[in-house]
Amino acid sequence: MAIEKVKEYFRAYGMEDRVQELAASSATVELAAQALHCEPCRIAKTLSFMADARPILIVTAGDAKIDNPKYKAQFGVKAKMLTPEEAETLVGHAVGGVCPFAVNEGVTVYLDESLQRFRTVFPACGSSNSAIELTIAELETYSGYTAWVDVCKGWREDAIEKERFDNGTV
Repeated sequence: MAIEKVKEYFRAYGMEDRVQELAASSATVELAAQALHCEPCRIAKTLSFMADARPILIVTAGDAKIDNPKYKAQFGVKAKMLTPEEAETLVGHAVGGVCPFAVNEGVTVYLDESLQRFRTVFPACGSSNSAIELTIAELETYSGYTAWVDVCKGWREDAIEKERFDNGTV
């Protein structure tokens, strides 16, 4: 079971007790936000793609969407998400629990800039009812990421609108 693999991974760092197994599903951004009592944007969703015949993971903020032109400029190919079967086989986690921890050999992890506006985020931990709260520095450390990328859209506009609302200028 993938969650056991992730717990074992975090056990090596003395952090397995931080992995949360939730009573409710966290398989989507909305469900995870409800189960964790946080804003959907703070859910660190992990998307799986095939790029140049190799699996890659991109961890993004919950309110971000892949921007196809940015993705192609970054990776040189059109964005092609893995099927649920491919994700489980190639990455090692089933859709709904895909995360950047304890992944199969040969999987490259990228972190999207959309995450950098938060102090902490909540990525899944290998199952459709799990999560861990990590600082951005911890996410960098434990994800084994290769690079920060800018391949998403939608989140900047939402962040600007929220800031305007919070400041009373809307």
